[in-house]
Amino acid sequence: MSHGIIHVATCQFPVCTDIEANASQIRTLMRQAAEQGADIAHFPECALSGYAGADFDSFDGYPWDLLKDKTQEIIDLAGQLKLWAALGSSHRLTAPHKPHNCLYLISPDGRLADRYDKRFCTDIDLDNYTPGDHFVFFDIHGVKCSLLICFDLRFPELYRALYKEGVKCIFQSFYNARQKGPSVHTEIMRQTMQANAADNGFWVSMTNSCGWFCPYPSCFIQPDGRIVEELPDHHEGLMIHRVDTSQCFYDPSAPFRDAAIAGKLTNALEPLDDIRSVHRTEL
Repeated sequence: MSHGIIHVATCQFPVCTDIEANASQIRTLMRQAAEQGADIAHFPECALSGYAGADFDSFDGYPWDLLKDKTQEIIDLAGQLKLWAALGSSHRLTAPHKPHNCLYLISPDGRLADRYDKRFCTDIDLDNYTPGDHFVFFDIHGVKCSLLICFDLRFPELYRALYKEGVKCIFQSFYNARQKGPSVHTEIMRQTMQANAADNGFWVSMTNSCGWFCPYPSCFIQPDGRIVEELPDHHEGLMIHRVDTSQCFYDPSAPFRDAAIAGKLTNALEPLDDIRSVHRTEL
């Protein structure tokens, strides 16, 4: 395999409350991803478990044993296909703690390699979920990768932290679906992610559930912030994109980024000694 190059399958489908139906969709998309040469298949937030507060009201009486069985089937399939998977789900904690909204990182040797827990939960999320407290890092063919979930995108501090860790590719899963109709999410979600990508030089796989009504489809973003491709609205599918860290992109802030992160909030080469600069209320 080429060092510094990975092939990403960004997958979407209409996530629902039926764990077995979700699992079937996920397995189908994993097989398609493997057939098309992907190194990793990336799925929406809560793709397997369904999303509490949207697909079902609460975790009271939730079929955790079924979820565990279906998760293991997907882990086993990843091993058979030699495929990484970033699988949105819910992770049960010890009572009385609420579950984590998570991404299971599944390795191509058929094991659960790690788990990312959504660090920033919305007010509604907090009714059903416990926020996480850690990043997840992993390497595919020399590309350092990390995982984030939905509302995390509103906190640029997370992306700066990942930049400082040397991350090049982010897999961020969303669930902005089953809404009543068009909303502000169409105008702000992918645009915010484009800014996060361009501000830090990240490749981003941004996958969303496509259950009706979904205000925006999944997309893939390159390090200059440009959306390379998006999937069709409200339709199951996947797209394959090549991450190549040797490529160069338009990035006018690159020469000054590290200094700004370090707290130097100007790119003046040296302090200015000019009285006409000091007197700001005079023409």
